[in-house]
This record gives sequence, structure tokens and C-alpha cells, in this order.
Amino acid sequence: MTYDDPNEPTQPGSPPPGGRRPARQGIGGSPMGSTISIVIAVVAVVAGFLILRNITNDGGSADGGATASTESTTPSTVESTATSSTTSTLPPLVTQGATVVVANASGVPGSAGRMTDELADAGFTMGTAINSTGPQLEQSIVYYDPSIAAAQDVANSVARVMGGLTVETVPSPPPVEGGTLGDAGVLVLLGTAQSDRTLEELTPAAESVVTAPPVAGDTTDTTDTTTG
Repeated sequence: MTYDDPNEPTQPGSPPPGGRRPARQGIGGSPMGSTISIVIAVVAVVAGFLILRNITNDGGSADGGATASTESTTPSTVESTATSSTTSTLPPLVTQGATVVVANASGVPGSAGRMTDELADAGFTMGTAINSTGPQLEQSIVYYDPSIAAAQDVANSVARVMGGLTVETVPSPPPVEGGTLGDAGVLVLLGTAQSDRTLEELTPAAESVVTAPPVAGDTTDTTDTTTG
């Protein structure tokens, strides 16, 4: 049996008393190695988060720019549409090119002559007022002779200033005394709804009635000879 002196000094490299040498730990198993691994993992997580946030911000900016661009162009489109709709106007009235005759179909004596004067003041070329041979009408009707070039345009203008009347081609023979219009191209059968009313009362608010100055030497007779 060998006895070791516990007081004997230990030589470098010699085993400690009792014959046991402490186990050597590698770098990965040391406390410092574990700390470095944790730090590396945290840095990797933070770097990944920053990269993901940058990608997300870039995509959001692109979408935001597209949205802003769309929003900026929408008001101009609406404004353009509104402008085009409000600037539309009716065609000008055609008052010349065909003579207009008013026939009394209202049963109101003298109304055809008074409407003749109203249309003459608006610039239309008028013939002498006459009587209708047809039934009494509630709503007036405007007829035109298609053989006269400007007759339809004049008839449409008369219908407009009288409040938007129906326009048709004149029947043959026309329903007036004598069965003829002579050289007139437009016939107004005056009904009770428009009799003894001014064009200002009949014309829609959006319309404007053209008033022509009197023509020197004009002796057109617009006296209503109807008896109703």
C-alpha cells in the first residue's frame, strides 16, 4: 500500500491528489460558448425582422402610390363629365324659309290671330290666320310640307317655342278652310291648351325666343277672322 503525503507539493502536469484530473471542456460546452450562440441567434432574428419590414414597406409604398395616383385622376374625370353635360345646348331656332299659318281648332274666337302675332314677334314668317275644319283640339299640332326644304326645321322651331308640340307631315288635303295652305309650308292647328297664351308662358325656361325687328314695309295681315 502506498501512502501519499497530502502536504507534498504538486508538480506541474502531475495529477492532483487522489489521482483524478478534472475533465477538459471544449469551447462549445463552456459557458462562454453558450452565450455566443445565443447572441448569434438573437442577431439573426433581428436581422431577419428588419429585412422583412423593409420588404413590407416597399410593397406598401408601391400600393400607396398607385392608390394615390388613381385618386388624383378621379376628380378630373368627374369634372370633365360634368362640364360636358352642362355645356350641351339646343340647336338654334329656324324662323325663316317657310311661311307659317295658324288655324283655329280651339273654339276660342280670335285666338289664332293672337297666336299669329306672337309667332311673328318671335321672327317667324306668318300667313293669315284661318279656321280649322277638323274637330276641336285640346293640344295643338304642328304640320309641315315635306316638299319645302326648310319647312320641317321651321315646324320644329315653332313646336319648341310653343312648349314642345307634336310635329307631323301635313295631311292631304290639310284640315283648313279651302283645303289648301297656298304657299305656306307650316300649319299650326291651335288647341285650347295653347290658345290665348303668350310664347313666354308656353316656352320652357331653358329656351330663348328670338324676337326679330319689324321689317319695313311689311303689310302681312294677321287679323284673325275666325269665329271659333
